[in-house]
Amino acid sequence: MDESRRYPIGQQNFRELRRQGALYVDKTPYLEKIVKNSTQYWFLARPRRFGKSLFLSTLEYFYRGERELFRGLFIDTVDWDWEEYPVLRLDLNIEKYEEEGFLDKVLDHYFTIWEERYGVGQVSDTLSIRFRNILEAAHEKTGRKVVILVDEYDKPLVGNLNKDENFEHYRAKLASVYSNFKSSAEHIQLVFLTGVSRFSKLSVFSDLNNLRDITFSDVFADICGITEKELLEDFESGIRSLAEENDLSYEEACADLKSNYDGYRFARKGSDIYNPWSVLNALSEKSISNYWGRTGKPTLIAEAMYRFDEDIESLLDTQCDEVTLQGFDLKSASPLAMLFQTGYLTIKDYDRETGLYTLGVPNREVADSLFKELLPYYVKVRSGGDSETVVRNLVNSLLLGKPEQFVRNLDIFLAGIPYEMKMENENNLHNAIYILLKLIGVRTETEVRTSHGRIDLLVKTPRYIYVIELKFDGTAQEAMDQINEKEYCLPYSNDRRHIFRIGLNFSSSTRHLDAPLIEEGLAE
Repeated sequence: MDESRRYPIGQQNFRELRRQGALYVDKTPYLEKIVKNSTQYWFLARPRRFGKSLFLSTLEYFYRGERELFRGLFIDTVDWDWEEYPVLRLDLNIEKYEEEGFLDKVLDHYFTIWEERYGVGQVSDTLSIRFRNILEAAHEKTGRKVVILVDEYDKPLVGNLNKDENFEHYRAKLASVYSNFKSSAEHIQLVFLTGVSRFSKLSVFSDLNNLRDITFSDVFADICGITEKELLEDFESGIRSLAEENDLSYEEACADLKSNYDGYRFARKGSDIYNPWSVLNALSEKSISNYWGRTGKPTLIAEAMYRFDEDIESLLDTQCDEVTLQGFDLKSASPLAMLFQTGYLTIKDYDRETGLYTLGVPNREVADSLFKELLPYYVKVRSGGDSETVVRNLVNSLLLGKPEQFVRNLDIFLAGIPYEMKMENENNLHNAIYILLKLIGVRTETEVRTSHGRIDLLVKTPRYIYVIELKFDGTAQEAMDQINEKEYCLPYSNDRRHIFRIGLNFSSSTRHLDAPLIEEGLAE
């Protein structure tokens, strides 16, 4: 593809994208599956920056009958009358909803435009009745049923999960408006909603018996995002430019894109999906970087993770059923559902016999964003130094086989664990160290099973293996004795890498690591 064609970064309007000649990955085969289906109500959940808005815009211009925009795409070959339907596109992503009146302003803005467009005579004071009158007027004036597209239908709710009063206000307001989907069904051709989660107490889910949720559908698994096939076919020239700019081979550039932006999966049989926002930015900038993390911090997720007081590693590599992932209501969802629906976990595998999904962090970009946001909830640097410097020292000490230096820098972090942190057990302490080691990019495992017990922390670098046992208000000697007595190093006796055994004890009274015990090689 000609590299002069623009990468449509942030472009969510299908008509503008096509008129500008920007690159477009053809998702219109999925459009045909929707418009030729008898289902009236549709719902799709995907994480942010995954192209939901662009797909809704594609639906919008299709139903407006603007066929010229679709020339050369799959849908242009489909038998369709291309008549214009009345389309109501409601984008709730334009506001932050920090106060109760914000939603009223957004809805009033859209409703006023539609009332003027379709000649609604008497305007009611009630938003729900206004919406019903608009549907009736649009149907009557055009002679065709109405297409309703709602982008981020749950944005007012997601932004107020920790504000009960605002949340309930917005829930009631949205429920009254969305109730028209059922009561005015005779005026509606299609409703398509996108969002992050299914809020079960909203009328849109509790009242619509024939709503088709395609979030976990094998058929619609690749409706948003970029598959590897699409990446290699549609972005080849961009990948080659990325490789040339960074002195990489084409294959190395593909590998970098894959490790940083691939790895999402949304169904049992779905393809691996690349984050489209990150891919477009990387190819445009000709640089691999954390683009997704720049668009928003997962503060809500980090706060919830800390509140749940769960073992982080077990959450980030676990199995569950589909009901758990659906969550049905993000406000009372499990931590797994919250992490999955917001894109910090994704499907890695599916076992047909058990019906269980294996979950994991999608890629390097997501891991980096999540761990950097989680870190302050477990560790605060009080040394007055730069946390980035400490992180660099940590990774260098592990790569160079300097365990004493590693322990000193680790202590800088652990000394800053806040006093209000729950310390009834070792869980938060393990989480803090696990996050640190994941953040610096070393291979880290916790609670590693051996024939005699479980290793607290196992760290592997290209030249060294670190077997770490951690005690809480015990002694470093107890930790080292456990490593030796349980023969934790024995499984690695044939490994060519140099082994370090490290016994650590964290004192809750001093908030420091006691004098560590460090020994090399296998226990005698």
